[in-house]
Amino acid sequence: QVQVVESGGGLVQPGGSLRLSCAASGTISHLNIMGWYRQAPGKQRDWVAISTRSGTTYKDSVKGRFTLSRDNGKNTGYLEMNNLKPEDTAVYLCNVAGHTDYLQEHAFSSWGQGTQVTVSA
Repeated sequence: QVQVVESGGGLVQPGGSLRLSCAASGTISHLNIMGWYRQAPGKQRDWVAISTRSGTTYKDSVKGRFTLSRDNGKNTGYLEMNNLKPEDTAVYLCNVAGHTDYLQEHAFSSWGQGTQVTVSA
Protein backbone atom coordinates (compact mmCIF):
# COMPACT_ATOMS: atom_id res chain seq x y z
CA GLN A 1 0.00 0.00 0.00
CA VAL A 2 1.00 3.62 -0.58
CA GLN A 3 0.01 6.07 2.13
CA VAL A 4 -0.06 9.86 1.93
CA VAL A 5 0.04 12.34 4.81
CA GLU A 6 -0.35 16.12 4.47
CA SER A 7 0.81 18.63 7.05
CA GLY A 8 1.49 22.32 7.47
CA GLY A 9 -1.98 23.80 7.45
CA GLY A 10 -3.20 26.37 9.92
CA LEU A 11 -4.69 29.80 10.45
CA VAL A 12 -3.07 32.70 8.62
CA GLN A 13 -3.87 36.36 7.98
CA PRO A 14 -4.68 37.53 4.46
CA GLY A 15 -1.43 38.17 2.66
CA GLY A 16 0.42 35.61 4.75
CA SER A 17 2.18 32.43 3.71
CA LEU A 18 2.13 28.73 4.49
CA ARG A 19 4.05 25.71 3.24
CA LEU A 20 2.21 22.42 3.05
CA SER A 21 3.99 19.06 2.97
CA CYS A 22 2.93 15.83 1.28
CA ALA A 23 4.75 12.70 2.43
CA ALA A 24 4.17 9.43 0.59
CA SER A 25 5.28 6.12 2.06
CA GLY A 26 5.17 2.48 1.04
CA THR A 27 6.39 0.65 -2.01
CA ILE A 28 6.97 3.29 -4.67
CA SER A 29 9.15 2.61 -7.69
CA HIS A 30 7.89 5.43 -9.93
CA LEU A 31 6.13 8.51 -8.57
CA ASN A 32 4.82 10.03 -11.79
CA ILE A 33 2.22 12.51 -10.57
CA MET A 34 1.77 14.67 -7.51
CA GLY A 35 -1.28 16.89 -7.30
CA TRP A 36 -2.67 19.32 -4.77
CA TYR A 37 -6.43 19.78 -4.49
CA ARG A 38 -8.68 21.74 -2.18
CA GLN A 39 -12.25 21.50 -0.99
CA ALA A 40 -14.09 24.37 0.67
CA PRO A 41 -17.31 23.87 2.68
CA GLY A 42 -20.26 23.27 0.38
CA LYS A 43 -18.10 23.12 -2.73
CA GLN A 44 -16.70 20.42 -4.98
CA ARG A 45 -13.11 19.36 -4.76
CA ASP A 46 -11.02 21.51 -7.07
CA TRP A 47 -7.49 21.08 -8.39
CA VAL A 48 -4.81 23.56 -7.38
CA ALA A 49 -1.53 22.35 -8.88
CA ILE A 50 -0.46 19.16 -10.62
CA SER A 51 3.11 18.06 -11.24
CA THR A 52 4.21 15.40 -13.69
CA ARG A 53 7.64 14.48 -15.01
CA SER A 54 7.04 17.07 -17.74
CA GLY A 55 6.30 20.01 -15.46
CA THR A 56 3.73 21.66 -13.24
CA THR A 57 0.39 23.28 -14.05
CA TYR A 58 -1.39 25.73 -11.73
CA LYS A 59 -4.99 26.79 -11.40
CA ASP A 60 -5.42 30.35 -12.71
CA SER A 61 -6.47 31.71 -9.33
CA VAL A 62 -3.21 30.63 -7.67
CA LYS A 63 -0.72 31.31 -10.46
CA GLY A 64 2.14 33.44 -9.22
CA ARG A 65 1.22 32.79 -5.59
CA PHE A 66 1.59 29.02 -5.14
CA THR A 67 4.59 26.85 -5.99
CA LEU A 68 4.67 23.05 -6.02
CA SER A 69 8.01 21.34 -5.46
CA ARG A 70 9.02 17.69 -5.21
CA ASP A 71 11.79 15.69 -3.62
CA ASN A 72 11.42 12.46 -5.56
CA GLY A 73 14.14 10.66 -3.63
CA LYS A 74 12.10 11.13 -0.46
CA ASN A 75 8.69 10.79 -2.17
CA THR A 76 7.81 14.11 -0.60
CA GLY A 77 6.26 17.22 -2.08
CA TYR A 78 5.47 20.73 -0.95
CA LEU A 79 3.03 23.48 -1.77
CA GLU A 80 4.39 26.94 -0.97
CA MET A 81 1.48 29.36 -0.67
CA ASN A 82 2.10 33.11 -0.65
CA ASN A 83 -0.18 36.14 -0.53
CA LEU A 84 -3.02 34.01 0.78
CA LYS A 85 -6.59 35.20 0.35
CA PRO A 86 -9.77 34.34 2.27
CA GLU A 87 -11.02 32.45 -0.79
CA ASP A 88 -8.05 30.09 -0.40
CA THR A 89 -9.65 28.72 2.78
CA ALA A 90 -10.20 24.98 2.31
CA VAL A 91 -9.02 21.52 3.20
CA TYR A 92 -5.97 20.87 1.04
CA LEU A 93 -5.37 17.32 -0.15
CA CYS A 94 -2.44 15.66 -1.83
CA ASN A 95 -2.67 12.93 -4.45
CA VAL A 96 0.25 10.84 -5.65
CA ALA A 97 0.19 8.34 -8.49
CA GLY A 98 2.67 6.08 -10.17
CA HIS A 99 3.87 2.49 -9.99
CA THR A 100 4.92 0.26 -7.13
CA ASP A 101 7.23 -1.92 -9.23
CA TYR A 102 10.18 -1.20 -11.48
CA LEU A 103 8.56 -2.90 -14.49
CA GLN A 104 5.49 -0.66 -14.10
CA GLU A 105 2.99 -3.51 -13.93
CA HIS A 106 1.24 -2.28 -10.78
CA ALA A 107 -0.06 1.27 -10.64
CA PHE A 108 -1.25 3.21 -7.62
CA SER A 109 -3.13 6.40 -6.85
CA SER A 110 -3.36 7.47 -3.22
CA TRP A 111 -4.90 10.38 -1.37
CA GLY A 112 -4.13 11.89 1.99
CA GLN A 113 -6.77 12.96 4.48
CA GLY A 114 -6.08 16.65 4.05
CA THR A 115 -4.85 19.60 6.08
CA GLN A 116 -6.98 22.62 6.93
CA VAL A 117 -5.95 26.05 5.69
CA THR A 118 -7.90 29.00 7.04
CA VAL A 119 -7.22 32.54 5.81
CA SER A 120 -8.98 35.10 7.97
CA ALA A 121 -8.44 38.55 9.41
